[in-house]
Amino acid sequence: MSQSRVALVTGASRGLGAVIARRLGAAGWAVAVNYRSAAERAERVVGDIRADGGRAASYAADVTDEGAVADLVARIEGDLGPVLAVVANATGPQPNANLDELTWDAYLDQFRFFVKSPTLLAQAVLPAMKRHRFGRLVLIGSDMVDRALPGSSAYAAAKAAEAELVKVWARELGPHRITVNLVAPGWIPVERHVGADPSGYLGEVPLGRMGTPDDIAGLVAYLASDAAGFVTAQRVSVNGGHTIG
Repeated sequence: MSQSRVALVTGASRGLGAVIARRLGAAGWAVAVNYRSAAERAERVVGDIRADGGRAASYAADVTDEGAVADLVARIEGDLGPVLAVVANATGPQPNANLDELTWDAYLDQFRFFVKSPTLLAQAVLPAMKRHRFGRLVLIGSDMVDRALPGSSAYAAAKAAEAELVKVWARELGPHRITVNLVAPGWIPVERHVGADPSGYLGEVPLGRMGTPDDIAGLVAYLASDAAGFVTAQRVSVNGGHTIG
């Protein structure tokens, strides 16, 4: 792959985003490591990619803000080149509230991350993708849509909406050779899960182990690659079979 291809990974200073960014860097992408406030962690990810022989730079931006997203993409293009892949991974706090406790703002908070942000990102990079007749949009979803857990209304609703965007955008953008897919992880323990007990969940996973960030990053790297050029409009669960119907 030509190193002129640039991938933007949002929320990439830690957790899944950091591992995805490193994997894309190893696959030959120049990686824009987006973060909101954890500058030091983002720079560590950049350092890891560069130490492995790749190209990378970090960029602070609130990817739920229109002006910030436009500025982010402009800065990346000036530094690294046109953005030809976006991994929409950034997320915020996930509320746990039953129906009688829910507020409309709780819904809106989730839709900002999982509907508004991917929309803004896609709109900002589409001109370059259309010019190059190549693009990869990969949204990081969740298998929570399939689990119907009490207290997850706002999060599940936003994630379900995100999955539907993939289908519509795949039809709209296919003629431009832009693919749109969604990766739906199960519970993948990362830094924020320190101290959590996975034993109950693990007993429901047919493959008998917890997923790892590398399991997610491997699929994202494939979907971003030339090898996945005929794969679009897909929602792929990565959860060891936990949500088998």
